[in-house]
Amino acid sequence: MSNLDTYQKVFTSALSIKIDDFNDELKYNGVPEWDSIGHMTLISALEEAFSITFETDDIVDYSSYKKGIDILKKYKIDF
Repeated sequence: MSNLDTYQKVFTSALSIKIDDFNDELKYNGVPEWDSIGHMTLISALEEAFSITFETDDIVDYSSYKKGIDILKKYKIDF
């Protein structure tokens, strides 16, 4: 499984978003599932899936699906 596939799977699973409702334009608070609790669930799931630990600034800055890819690249995750 590619990193992009893993990212999408973790993203949809952590936020309980159906794959049919998923799109790469998702933003924080853009769907009911991505609230503050959903955000921390997502961060935790991503840290586990990619064996990383986010810095606090990156957790705060993680505001969209696309922004998440940019942030993960800082941790040497290739897409």
